Amino acid sequence: MKTESWQQCIDPSCGKKYSVKERRTTCDCGELLDVRYKGDFPKSLQEKFSERRNNRQNIFDESGVWRYRELINFAGVDTEDYSDYSQKLVSLDGAEGRTKPFHLSKVADYVGVKPENFWLQFEGDNPTGSFKDNGMATAFTHARIVGAKKVVCASTGNTSSSAAAFAAKELDMEAVILVGAGKIAKGKLAQSLAYGAKVLEVKGDFDVAMAMVKALSTKSGVYVVNSLNAFRLEGQKTMMYRVLDYLGWEVPDWIVLPGGNLGNTSAFGKAFMELYDYGWIRKKPRMAVVVAEGAPTLADLYNDRKLRWNGGNIDNSIIDEYYAEV
Repeated sequence: MKTESWQQCIDPSCGKKYSVKERRTTCDCGELLDVRYKGDFPKSLQEKFSERRNNRQNIFDESGVWRYRELINFAGVDTEDYSDYSQKLVSLDGAEGRTKPFHLSKVADYVGVKPENFWLQFEGDNPTGSFKDNGMATAFTHARIVGAKKVVCASTGNTSSSAAAFAAKELDMEAVILVGAGKIAKGKLAQSLAYGAKVLEVKGDFDVAMAMVKALSTKSGVYVVNSLNAFRLEGQKTMMYRVLDYLGWEVPDWIVLPGGNLGNTSAFGKAFMELYDYGWIRKKPRMAVVVAEGAPTLADLYNDRKLRWNGGNIDNSIIDEYYAEV
């Protein structure tokens, strides 16, 4: 199945396009990038995805990420020839993304929803214990495309262990992880070191480490795997593909998720918008994003200050005023 793909600035007033073979995280205008596709996406793929779930002879069919490879085909996988696409796609032997929705009646009772109308999907079942493995499969695939030999990230835990695991799987790939002093979960630090990553402690918090990562991103051969990487979010879309796949492509009324740095919020929304445009789903679900009381930026801006996307015409004065007060 032939698919065109490219990177494009998320700002509609810019919209500049870049090749998927370029290693970059932002547009020349400073905004983030999105991965876009053009091609045919027939609903007959749904049956193929279902069949792949039970194929134990192909790690890319077992993978809950690459099972849906036609929908995230930036690597140019235009054949069913395993010997071809196995040279392009990166996987932890098909172990990433083997999650699916399930019922828990006691939790349903607790939140006041009928058990048959309530599902959970536990991404802690991924190889390194977090949802990050979904996105690292696609990020490392793109790193292979651009010929990167070193990946770098700032982390407080989950990103570091996932990046380290995928780097250990790749030949001639080094993972460099920047962490704030005393600001990383010990278990995740142990994982990262066990996988052979180089862990550097910096004076400051995550934001300081992230600023250093952005500076390093300009160096030749260095590839950033934090969630500002558009290709990482492509893998995180597959969490919603699995939800729909196991629910017969019927869309739930609500998707409830933790906010964090909002990478999943962006990825999930993109997944539903694309599937709606392809004619695969009849509606897009509402999303409830739960943020921590100590990090309420999204809730403050969206609920209290009424900040909206507005077709890309964001009122930046609302944001500037908010941060000036903070």
